[in-house]
Amino acid sequence: MKKTILFTFLVGSMLSSCKDDFLTIVPETQLSSATFFTKEADFQQAVNAAYVPLRTIFNDRAWLLGEMHSDNTYYARNPLFGATEQQEDIADFAIPTANGVTSNTHVLNQYRQDYLIIARTNQVLSTIDKVDFAAESKNNLKGQALFLRAFAYFELVRYFGKVPLHLTPVTNREEAALPLSSEEELYTQIVKDLTEAIPMLPAKSKQEAGRVTSGAARTLLANVYINQKKWAEAETLLREVVTSNEYALIPNYADVFSTSTSNKNNKESVFEVQFLEGSAGLNGNFIYQFMPRPMAATEVVTIMGTSNPQPLDAEGNNIPTPDIIAAYETGDIRKDASIGYITLSGSARSNKVYPYIKKFAKPHALHNNTGTNWPVYRYSEVLLFLAEALNEQGKTGDAATFLNQVRSRAGLGEAQGDLREAIYQERRVELAFENKRWFDLVRTGRAIDVITAYGQRVKANPVAYYYPEGSQPRSHAFSNITLTYALPADEAALSPYF
Repeated sequence: MKKTILFTFLVGSMLSSCKDDFLTIVPETQLSSATFFTKEADFQQAVNAAYVPLRTIFNDRAWLLGEMHSDNTYYARNPLFGATEQQEDIADFAIPTANGVTSNTHVLNQYRQDYLIIARTNQVLSTIDKVDFAAESKNNLKGQALFLRAFAYFELVRYFGKVPLHLTPVTNREEAALPLSSEEELYTQIVKDLTEAIPMLPAKSKQEAGRVTSGAARTLLANVYINQKKWAEAETLLREVVTSNEYALIPNYADVFSTSTSNKNNKESVFEVQFLEGSAGLNGNFIYQFMPRPMAATEVVTIMGTSNPQPLDAEGNNIPTPDIIAAYETGDIRKDASIGYITLSGSARSNKVYPYIKKFAKPHALHNNTGTNWPVYRYSEVLLFLAEALNEQGKTGDAATFLNQVRSRAGLGEAQGDLREAIYQERRVELAFENKRWFDLVRTGRAIDVITAYGQRVKANPVAYYYPEGSQPRSHAFSNITLTYALPADEAALSPYF
């Protein structure tokens, strides 16, 4: 981790472009926090940089570690292409682990991107109070930095359990490696950051679109409390979000998700990661990664609508499983809005029809270049969190009211039977493919049992899980079902603590 932290420190220190007078420019090789952070615009630029890793995380990593590492999605095996072992290992719960570390590249990159956010926010938070500018703007920027640091540590503690807790910039190699902090220590810091951030951040209606808000910070902190089973604390925060009147359910579920160029940060959005279609380098392509393969250009265009469709080879990822498809109740309009089907002429399976994630498949101009935003928190999840927090305190009547708001939008009647199970079920289908499933299974104590049974179904009927006839899951599939990921081996090589 020494090299990673030092690199991110240097990146965070070299964010400035031109100054007013070229005669007073400090050479970029000599930039430091002392010479860079001199005015409000510098902190604005630095906070902007702290958001940037979110695009990499949600475009390339979070769906692998949070959705395909569950019973909601799987890969579409393409034996003509060969193995994509790193991704298959995540989906198959077969990540090689030794002495608490793993060589899996996706685990490593997730870890590094979160620490990139932490390094950049630490730089802001360590210097911002030393520079004089308008208090309202300063608080807004500090609140954003605190939220982003808390968000990164919340990801890390849920993925890994114990990780190093860096709260100040790393300035030399000796400071780069720290002992692993406990989950309790990490959660304490996350709560502290978010509690401090909430009063600093403006409401959504007063914040620049795309930036974190007081509502987003309350929702994240409520999520943290729910993970800790602090139901009353979560209820208080979630009621504040509901009564703020800043958010509402969009009547038609299919209209909730942004297109490539519009409908972003809408009334239902609490926090979403921003992407921009085009040549500025801010675009995403996650929907292409979610396609089954091999897919001819004539098949690609039916989903993407681009002017230059190109074929997709290799192996498909994040393909909806029979399990999630069966989870939708009859009449649930979210099913058709979330899952589409495509026939692949080049498939090695006799049944060449595959499901794909439709909720993010929006028409756009150019192949492999989209501007669709990623929803991190939506108002419907606020309602479901509130229903859960209330139900766990025995307030079943109130809980059902909030649960049924979500069900009504989906075209369904009031929930029946055990309310806890109804809430779990509703979270699964309402938030399908939004990287919630694995975390929900872990925090509710169901992960081992659910994934063990799921693995048995995959091995018993691989054709139903998109294997060509005659192909079988690897012998070690579902052999390493654990609640956390092992720490990255490349980082362990740089630290004496793991």
